[in-house]
Amino acid sequence: MTHSADTPDASRLLPDAVHEAVRPGTALLRLETTHTREGILDGAWWPRSRDVCAELPPLVTALTEHLGPVSRVGLDSGAWDELPTRLTIDGRVVHIDSFPIGDDTVLITRGAQDLFSLLVVPPDTKPDAARAAMARAVRADNVTEAEQILIEIGTGGDTSSPPT
Repeated sequence: MTHSADTPDASRLLPDAVHEAVRPGTALLRLETTHTREGILDGAWWPRSRDVCAELPPLVTALTEHLGPVSRVGLDSGAWDELPTRLTIDGRVVHIDSFPIGDDTVLITRGAQDLFSLLVVPPDTKPDAARAAMARAVRADNVTEAEQILIEIGTGGDTSSPPT
């Protein structure tokens, strides 16, 4: 699959940098193959809406290309319109775990125990703030939690209720 910088694709994973093409629906990841994953977050995701049935499949498809099959996704139940217990994505069942935690992350499980944590940028975030939050989340030396990143960048950090 070939993409140019002028034609962003919602399921495309971007390298560790801020790009002009970062738009809603984009996943920005820092994937480490060492056992010393020091940063709190492994990446960031900027969904277009709070409809998990529309937003999650492109993310899981993109992650599967780089991580292998995704078995579970953990989401904050207060941040999404509705959360099913499972979705079939690309012919595979992905289990959805929901918790009322309000921590502005999505947890991706590959296999039985390999866990990746992504910052979730609220869909209504301004592009400059979203790019800044995503860039900070993927820094290898980041030790700031997702909620604090969103507060400091000015995205509001409130994913507890859908935008009106």
